[in-house]
Amino acid sequence: MRVLGIETSCDETGVAIYDTDQGLLADALYSQIAMHAEFGGVVPELASRDHTRKLLPLIQQVMDEAQLKAADIDAITYTAGPGLVGALMVGASTAHGLAKAWGVPVLGVHHMEGHLLAPMLEDDAPEFPFVALLVSGGHTQLVAVRGLGEYELLGESVDDAAGEAFDKAAKMLELPYPGGPQVAKLAEQGDPKRYRFPRPMTDRPGLDFSFSGLKTHTMVTLKKARAADDLDEQHCADIARAFEEAVVDTLVIKCRRALDQTGLKRLVVAGGVSANTRLRERLSHELTKRNARAYYPRGRFCTDNGAMIAYVGAQRLNAGEQDTGPMKAVPRWPLDSLAAPSTAQD
Repeated sequence: MRVLGIETSCDETGVAIYDTDQGLLADALYSQIAMHAEFGGVVPELASRDHTRKLLPLIQQVMDEAQLKAADIDAITYTAGPGLVGALMVGASTAHGLAKAWGVPVLGVHHMEGHLLAPMLEDDAPEFPFVALLVSGGHTQLVAVRGLGEYELLGESVDDAAGEAFDKAAKMLELPYPGGPQVAKLAEQGDPKRYRFPRPMTDRPGLDFSFSGLKTHTMVTLKKARAADDLDEQHCADIARAFEEAVVDTLVIKCRRALDQTGLKRLVVAGGVSANTRLRERLSHELTKRNARAYYPRGRFCTDNGAMIAYVGAQRLNAGEQDTGPMKAVPRWPLDSLAAPSTAQD
């Protein structure tokens, strides 16, 4: 079965074709980062308009790359949520329109389920069960994964997501959007011994996260440095390093606890922040001590993409799921509300 996948939940337009026998046939991505950087963050209305402008050309691009015609597509899947409602509706309406025109089934899937299963696109894919750390600009969650649709939420951020905290720290440091790569780049020049920022919620039991206080600590540190007229480039790098170290250590500590709590030896790390080099190094060191292993999607599949949506949709379509009513656009959609295909309700 060849599945066309469409991702339009935020600021990246992703399209891919996944074949259940041959794997990923083609994928394309258009990022709106340059447009939103001018405003310091994602502008929902502009995101929706750009998806409208780019989606059909990208679909044609992947069809050409895979050397396929409309008649060769067996089904279409799209991100139904969570995300920006206007952006979601662009992908949903396009998917449903094409499905009706081509006479094929269509299915809306969960964006975070796509991230969670993105490592399945790799040659060395993890087996069920595993613990997943979903860490991005909008979400920070630890999930126990027993199978497709069998998800137990172990912990999540009670305020800012890790990626969101990176963006806000970058803004305080007067770095461009998106903040994660910019803070990480500046942190490379920082002195790790100059500051030690708090590791939020690691001084108590549990697997929930909180990054709002860390953001405030960063702001206070910067204000003190400015007041003392001591905020040169090196000082900014030292603060960036302390911030990154605190976020990474917090994530690693929580992952360690989750593996201990579940008794599992496989950890999937996905979402934009999973590309952070320091996070990968620390997790590798920690998991080696536990005789455990981490799995990541390839670099371009860490952030939003159509391939993960095509893959998840293919698994659920294969199990008999499809949209039976109007298109779906669900801005807020808890991951643990999903069910395994045999028990899922349309």
